[in-house]
Amino acid sequence: MALAIAFVSAAAASGIDQLRAFVDGARTGKATFRQVVAAKSGRVPQASSGTFAFARPGKFRWSYDKPYAQLLVGDGEKLWIYDRDLNQVIIKKLDRALGATPASLLAGSNVFEINFVLIDGGNADGIEFVEAQPKSPDTGFDHIRIGFKENLPRTMELHDNFGQLTQLTFDTF
Repeated sequence: MALAIAFVSAAAASGIDQLRAFVDGARTGKATFRQVVAAKSGRVPQASSGTFAFARPGKFRWSYDKPYAQLLVGDGEKLWIYDRDLNQVIIKKLDRALGATPASLLAGSNVFEINFVLIDGGNADGIEFVEAQPKSPDTGFDHIRIGFKENLPRTMELHDNFGQLTQLTFDTF
């Protein structure tokens, strides 16, 4: 999938502006990612990696390759979750499963402000951040923080309701 983005003046754009430019301009895209999950308890962080691809609205493929294979596929109507180790598939309605989730910010349509309150997150090391707080209390997480550079997501942090932090770094997009 080719990634085509209508670039706005990214050098001066806030994280919110870059999120909007990404969602409005990127109809399709793919990325590789690294993920680290750190528990509040101080347990050893869990690391994983994989690939992510999307076609708006609502179609995506999120594949964890290491250390455990898992595949999440959204076909626009349903979310398919395949766990290779358990040899199990779970199927959910996509609108209920995607709603106010991190995937909806990356692969959803430009109506993300229906589900999130967006707050400018400032700048660090040339990356502009936006914080997205879910409007619904039953999402399972407190907030998401996404870092953009040149209108492309570079990093995402998911802060859940149990104090766990999931950090995603997009190596290529």
